[in-house]
Amino acid sequence: MNDAPPLDEVSSRPDVVDAYILDSSAIEDPPKTFFGSLRKIGPGLILAGSIVGTGELIATTSLGAEQGYVLLWLILLSCVIKVFVQVELGRYAITHGKTTLAAIDTLPGPRLGTSWLGWLWLFMMLTTQSQIAAMEGLVGQAAHMAFPRGSAAVANLAGKIVPSWGTFLTSHPEHFWATLTCLAAILLLLSGGYKRLERITTALVALVTFITVACVAGLPWTDYPVRMDELAKGFDFVLPATGIVLAFSTFGITGVGASELFAYPYWCIEKGYARAAGPRTDDPQWAMRAKGWLRVMQIDAWFSMIVFTVATVAFYLLGAAVLKPQGLDPKGPAMISTLSQMYVKPLGLWTREVFLVGAWAVLFKTLYVATAGNSRLTADFLSLTGLWRTRDVRGRERTVKAFCVFYPLLSLCLFYAYRDPKGLVAIGGYAQGLMLPLIAGATLFLRNRDTDRRVGPLFITDILVWIAFFAISAVAMYSIFDLINKNLAGHV
Repeated sequence: MNDAPPLDEVSSRPDVVDAYILDSSAIEDPPKTFFGSLRKIGPGLILAGSIVGTGELIATTSLGAEQGYVLLWLILLSCVIKVFVQVELGRYAITHGKTTLAAIDTLPGPRLGTSWLGWLWLFMMLTTQSQIAAMEGLVGQAAHMAFPRGSAAVANLAGKIVPSWGTFLTSHPEHFWATLTCLAAILLLLSGGYKRLERITTALVALVTFITVACVAGLPWTDYPVRMDELAKGFDFVLPATGIVLAFSTFGITGVGASELFAYPYWCIEKGYARAAGPRTDDPQWAMRAKGWLRVMQIDAWFSMIVFTVATVAFYLLGAAVLKPQGLDPKGPAMISTLSQMYVKPLGLWTREVFLVGAWAVLFKTLYVATAGNSRLTADFLSLTGLWRTRDVRGRERTVKAFCVFYPLLSLCLFYAYRDPKGLVAIGGYAQGLMLPLIAGATLFLRNRDTDRRVGPLFITDILVWIAFFAISAVAMYSIFDLINKNLAGHV
């Protein structure tokens, strides 16, 4: 661990407006008790709102339906290992007052306005819009299942205006509901800031987790119990010969994905952790405050990890225990109908409506949170590159709101063009999986170069972050190797 670097050593960009200026007016002493710290958490729950989404409802259940219990170890590894990287990114944001893209802007290497890693983030983020497209489409499927008469009425009304519209909406009723969902998300995003985001996502995460865990808890009294001998196979630490691409995509999406790692420091700063610690100084009082708020951030990160791990494992077990024995593969226009069998088959038809409510909550909150995070990151990216500089906080807010409109509409167009939700999720998950080693490596570099020893991590944490980096890299490299071999075999 390096000694604390001089306060002006880490480069900054004076031409870029910092919307999260740190000053002494917002300084606040951290809570001294565990329960006091729990009352200050929030960024991790926003992250959980993004995490417990398409990765769990689609990729995780599909993996369980395809492979059974054998990859349970990979699901647990995916949920736990990346949190160590998340915590270090949060540490950097609190102690330096820098957003993720502003931090990686200081990395060495090729530049085109900003760091090479910033451009790779842009590519990954645009690719993950396919996941948002899947969310909008699946909400459309769920809404049509819940309100079939409403779909028919809309198609009939559209047919009176333009006959071809009526015919189209009769064949594809999910399109109307997907469009309505897109517009609802835009209006909600434009109407509130961080506090509203935190309240809404906390409520929805609690709802989704409760519904899913309750269904798993009820399995022993159904025809689809989770047997301990089969569950034990999930800890043999093997990778199946087939399904490696889906497994890697799931690893990229479940737990803290690359998108969430980039977004987490923004939520920590907006929550006020960095402002409460204050600008970094040589004063021992600053170090004490920063340590206290770092402890709050760590509790926040690990508490949210417990929440999304429980939800993720529950979705995986439902796929393995209920869908696989029936040979059901959730995909295409019937995906929501197939997924509903996880609830209906073991517990009865009455759970269909419960599932539809849960599916709506899962998908809508992820669309909502992911768009909010991506819009903030995009505003920073445009400023850093000089493509669209915002020189005051209001200007930045306008840019963020513009992308809160643009991204849901872009994803809606993707859904119109390519209507397979499972394929859309896999594309985004693979892009995130390839980005994970890069953001983990960048985190290690920034920490070793810039960390103030007074608020640095423990030695054991150092070791665990390195283990996380190597584990993430190993999964990525294995997947790339497997994909190349399959492509070469296909051309022989």
